[in-house]
Amino acid sequence: MVNFVGRGAVGDQAGHRRTTRRPPVRRARAERTLTSVAVGEDAGPAETTRLWHVTLSVSGDPVPLAEVRRGLEQLAHDHPFLLTSRYAADHAEIRYWEEARDLHDAAAVALRLWGEHRSTAKLPPWEIVGLEVIDRATYHQRVAEGYGPPPASPVGVHPY
Repeated sequence: MVNFVGRGAVGDQAGHRRTTRRPPVRRARAERTLTSVAVGEDAGPAETTRLWHVTLSVSGDPVPLAEVRRGLEQLAHDHPFLLTSRYAADHAEIRYWEEARDLHDAAAVALRLWGEHRSTAKLPPWEIVGLEVIDRATYHQRVAEGYGPPPASPVGVHPY
């Protein structure tokens, strides 16, 4: 299952793109910073990033719970942008905020997360079975209407 929900760019009446202040997002790797700044008078408008709420679901053959927990804790330690993880012996769910230029960039990063860190965090050899990427406004709208996921609290790694 892949579920992408997004909204178009926000602009003023003249058609110019505008941005709003967002809470700071800690980045684990400098190469994932997607904001570029236009330099010089002839340069075009600066590219901006947005926040996307990502839910990544993985599953596979059962693994001892202690190993799953240790792997997810290591992933959270290596990448402090992770909000919360829930796990069982044969599946897990990871939720976090991603800063990206657009939905496609946020989804691409999410789809690489498990595989790229499988060996360093000693994660189970599970496959990605679900991905949801929604923009910040949609996330808050769902929570306010009572049908979205509740805010990740407490933050951390928890069993189902």
